[in-house]
Amino acid sequence: MSDSPSAEAPSATKAPRRVPLLAWQLLLLLALLLFWHVMTQPGLIPPMMFDNDRQAAFFFGQPLMVAQRIWAWFVTDADIYRHLRVTLSETILAFVIGAASGLAGGLWLALSPRMSQVLEPYIKAFNAMPRIILAPIFGVWFGLGMGSKVALGVTLVFFVVFFNVYQGVKEVSPVVLANARMLGASGRQLLRYVYLPSATSWVFSSLHTSVGLAFVGAVVGEYLGSSQGVGYLILQAEGSFDINTVMAGIVVLTMFALVLDSLVGRIEKRLMKWQPKAGETEKL
Repeated sequence: MSDSPSAEAPSATKAPRRVPLLAWQLLLLLALLLFWHVMTQPGLIPPMMFDNDRQAAFFFGQPLMVAQRIWAWFVTDADIYRHLRVTLSETILAFVIGAASGLAGGLWLALSPRMSQVLEPYIKAFNAMPRIILAPIFGVWFGLGMGSKVALGVTLVFFVVFFNVYQGVKEVSPVVLANARMLGASGRQLLRYVYLPSATSWVFSSLHTSVGLAFVGAVVGEYLGSSQGVGYLILQAEGSFDINTVMAGIVVLTMFALVLDSLVGRIEKRLMKWQPKAGETEKL
């Protein structure tokens, strides 16, 4: 009779545990912060790059000083909340209005070939126009309040969503459409069960891009004329050559853009449950 296997055998053959993806991402972030800290310390920058060993900190800031500025904003002084509320309100309004109008416009023209042909040159002309140059015009039309910032953000978000929805509807399979019509589907049913599901993945792809563009519209508008907002704080810091405050404003805007993008991602997961995950179609 053969000997029974030892108790240590299974543990000896166990595969090594993989490092979680989040751990790698945090390690990369720490490495970048450490590199930033080391390279902005006096005496570590080659003389060929700067005239003296303190100019690196002047041009690039220092991570510890940036962290102190953010801490003062949110905890010690707590003076950023009203500015942040204004910028986030402008961003969310621009994002929602631009995305909704882009979705409606993309569906309308994709389902109306005649109107699409009529409006095509005008849409291309507006899309080719650098929308940032509209900011002074919106300032004249809507004033220096929230309206001009929202209008600029809407123009940035609209076309990204519009073209993605338009393309998504255009790429609906003719076979699927023919089968749905053969089964007696009405126009409303085709829109709900065929066109919208086909365009959903394109819509969310554009929404992830539009989050950053909505922030761009709000901040650029605050640059050109405002008395509050995170963009206003960054502009004031630039005027006094306070690079640490500028970097702090950039970090804060980036973090909130990531939060808004994660909310879009959660909504996407809820609405896209029907879509097979990567690799599932190959297993079938």
